[in-house]
Amino acid sequence: MSEDIFARLKEDHDLHREMLDKMARTSGESEERKQLLEDFTKEVKGHASAEEQALYSTMMRKPPTTDETRHSVAEHHEIEEMLNDLAATEMSSSAWLTKFKKLDHDYRHHIDEEEEEHFPDFEKHLTDEDREHMRKVFERRKAEEKASAEVTPEKMEDAKA
Repeated sequence: MSEDIFARLKEDHDLHREMLDKMARTSGESEERKQLLEDFTKEVKGHASAEEQALYSTMMRKPPTTDETRHSVAEHHEIEEMLNDLAATEMSSSAWLTKFKKLDHDYRHHIDEEEEEHFPDFEKHLTDEDREHMRKVFERRKAEEKASAEVTPEKMEDAKA
């Protein structure tokens, strides 16, 4: 694992892209699809929480990056809602595939935006101490957050049509 916080976050993003690719190749209510969705959900929720506690809490204290930080955190919450809704949708339905494709698109857009726009902007405002602190906090919090993350579907009847 990379020592640089941004390289480390990108490693997770690359894993998430691979997981989305694998899920896209599944069909119906298969055990593989169920397991991939569960693994992806726990991985992304753990990553997002740790990223907020390590990176975004630091960047909120730096006025030039506040707007970008708020934007990314808001997207984290939208993605979590999409994951919860997807988990509440019948996997063999066309609605599941439609929701998955939207999640796939929106999540890839989010991580591309972080990597291509936000991270380069953030780097300009960080001290070596910031970087070291963020890296340590991220690794510790990610392990804790991932362990406690749940696939928390909405009730089936509440799944968004």
